[in-house]
Amino acid sequence: MSGASLYIQKDLEITDVQVEILMGILSIYSIIGTLAAGRTSDWIGRRFTAIFAAFFFFAGALLMGFASGYTMLMLGRFVAGIGVGYAIVIAPVYTAEIAPASARGFLVSFTEVFINIGILLGYISNYAFARLPLHLGWRFMLGIGAVPSVLLAVLVSGMPESPRWLVMKGRLADARVVLEKITDTPEEAEERLADIKTAAGIPDDLDGDVVVVPRKRGGEEKQVWRELILSPTPSMRRILVAALGVFLFQQLTGSDSVVLYSPRVFESAGLTGDHQLLAATCAMGVVKTLVILVAMFLLDRVGRRPLLLCSTGGIIVSLVGLATGLTVVDQNPDARIPWAVVLCVASVLVYVSFFSIGLGPVLGVYTTEILPLRVRALGFAVGEAGNRLVSGAMSMTFLSLSSAITLGGTFFLYAGIAVLAWVFFFTCLPETRGRTLEEMGSLFGVTDTGAEAEDAAPATQDASCWARLLGASPGPRVD
Repeated sequence: MSGASLYIQKDLEITDVQVEILMGILSIYSIIGTLAAGRTSDWIGRRFTAIFAAFFFFAGALLMGFASGYTMLMLGRFVAGIGVGYAIVIAPVYTAEIAPASARGFLVSFTEVFINIGILLGYISNYAFARLPLHLGWRFMLGIGAVPSVLLAVLVSGMPESPRWLVMKGRLADARVVLEKITDTPEEAEERLADIKTAAGIPDDLDGDVVVVPRKRGGEEKQVWRELILSPTPSMRRILVAALGVFLFQQLTGSDSVVLYSPRVFESAGLTGDHQLLAATCAMGVVKTLVILVAMFLLDRVGRRPLLLCSTGGIIVSLVGLATGLTVVDQNPDARIPWAVVLCVASVLVYVSFFSIGLGPVLGVYTTEILPLRVRALGFAVGEAGNRLVSGAMSMTFLSLSSAITLGGTFFLYAGIAVLAWVFFFTCLPETRGRTLEEMGSLFGVTDTGAEAEDAAPATQDASCWARLLGASPGPRVD
């Protein structure tokens, strides 16, 4: 949509407001899929939910490709948006639940890697189809998205189901078969199965091929909502704050604005001509993809927390550089200032590099790790719904905001938010590298059985990040 929007506006003769709504509305629509994904994946399984998402991608791409006007285009965005909502929840949840602890960061980051490869292919399709007649070019740019959706459905159908979902459904024999395939020894598979049973609330002495999973009074779904949102314990509240902080700050630092509006940013910086703008955007996509490949290998070696802090620090510097360059260009409209143009382009490349080294891939890894099994799907869905809502708001107000306070002012604002993000990550996020999913609760004061620690430590932990943010004495920290 980034490059296609240039031609859609010319062909359909729509306003800037209609363009920014078209760009950002997909994130708003995706909230439907995001909120439904948790319940759907708990009902039919992680694997079939991914196939279900592929159907929405396929239908949405065809609707946009054959759109006869703005209304049909918006309908296509609606259908595709639901697919996006399902996919961004189920992909990292499924991968985290099937991956061993030693390589979980590497494998979960594949979600972000292939999102970036998809973005790059979108930029390349923009450049490749730009030479077609105006009424055909943008339709091919959007319609070709139906191809990978077919591949997604076919390939996922041959993959195993999540062993953790199988245990939640009482299918212990099926879970054991999957675990024996993804662990090094049968003994390790049995150990992991025992840990998952404990996390799922299944007694150790309850065994068999298929067992009846004990249900909590009041209904399982109501219990999950109560435990996560309505009446969380201090430890669960701290987990929720940490997860939501990562979800929201990822978008509040302007990532989608840079990705979606990069041609307009480059144009404001002084680049001219559609092909030159699209070529610069393709270069940005290449850099973004190459850097995230590096991040894959660093997640399990360096850790999540150092990458987040380094990434956010680089984002702050690049946003200040981009805002400075755009302000200089804006204040000298009749003169071309080469160093300012170079600063703008370089800052965008630096921004996407630092985003892709940390804040991009760490989100899916970190949040799926810290959320307990019993609330993982719902918790990730709630976090992604907030992420998509902020993404939509940022995308749908970018052009209006830049008209009100200039492009430079907009990116200075994003830089200020990035500073707050760095402080939050530094004070509130413990390291999770190398731990199994069943061990994560100890970082937040949850015992192996999911209950609160017996003493007052959880409440102290829950308040400690806020105390550090406010400059007070934080008390003991659990790391």
